[in-house]
Amino acid sequence: MFTTRRGLTIAAFMAPAALFVAVFTYYPMIAGSQMAFRNWKLSDLTDKSFVGLQNFRDVFADPAWGTVLSNTAVWVVASIVPQLVIGFALALWLRRRFRFRGLYQALIFFPWAISGFLIGILFRWMFNSEFGVVNDLLQRAGIIDEPVTWLADPDTAMAAVIVANVWYGVTFFAIMILAALQSVPDELYEAAALDGAGKVRTLFQITIPYIRTTLALTVLLRIIWIFNFPDLIFGMTGGGPNNETHIVTTWMIQITQQGDYGRASAIGLLIVASLLVFAVFFLLATREKSEKKSAKKGERS
Repeated sequence: MFTTRRGLTIAAFMAPAALFVAVFTYYPMIAGSQMAFRNWKLSDLTDKSFVGLQNFRDVFADPAWGTVLSNTAVWVVASIVPQLVIGFALALWLRRRFRFRGLYQALIFFPWAISGFLIGILFRWMFNSEFGVVNDLLQRAGIIDEPVTWLADPDTAMAAVIVANVWYGVTFFAIMILAALQSVPDELYEAAALDGAGKVRTLFQITIPYIRTTLALTVLLRIIWIFNFPDLIFGMTGGGPNNETHIVTTWMIQITQQGDYGRASAIGLLIVASLLVFAVFFLLATREKSEKKSAKKGERS
């Protein structure tokens, strides 16, 4: 009787949250998914006929699809690697005890409190070809002779938005990795020092293996986040010039603005499916690698 009452009490407290999630998350998800299989255009809402996979075929047949897909791959890979390396280095530095460490932590973590769209606008002004601070600094340093049209040139626009994304995302890795580093026992480092292990050996044989799970989950979360991060690109370039900075999510938003909800929903389903498959394979691969290392350690012992 007591167990039943307790279960009902817990269910009663959880019901509002579950209802909120169902109404504002799952219902829109289901409703939006079925739009991908219908002729759903803002120009003619009277015709919502079932078209099967036609919207998906239209997406694959679009000349911009190949460019958008390659841009997305470059955007994710070129952003995640520097973010991980720089964030890891900052976390290792912040783990040490030194004067004003709290102030440095606040300054490094500050960008994460700003919206991505606002960061995009900020960097759009910084990369402005006429009065941007980036061109000014490069000219003063003698690296360039004349201003570069960073955001208007197809050859440099993607590099500019990646630089902005790296600056924005380093904070996330620094926060997550620093939190994980706090759990590494100091006794392990003391034992390594007594054994004569150098900094590089200690890093790869103690630090990284100890926080491997956190690193894997952080990388996975950040890849998904970058893949679904149109805010910064819209703030800087809007996807231009000539679709050269469009990624899948920004392209989907552009098609939604054009009123073709059916095709935009089809792209949304493709994004969800791709990220789901990637997450499953990524977790399986990291888990298998971890199990193999654990098995080798067991054999040695």
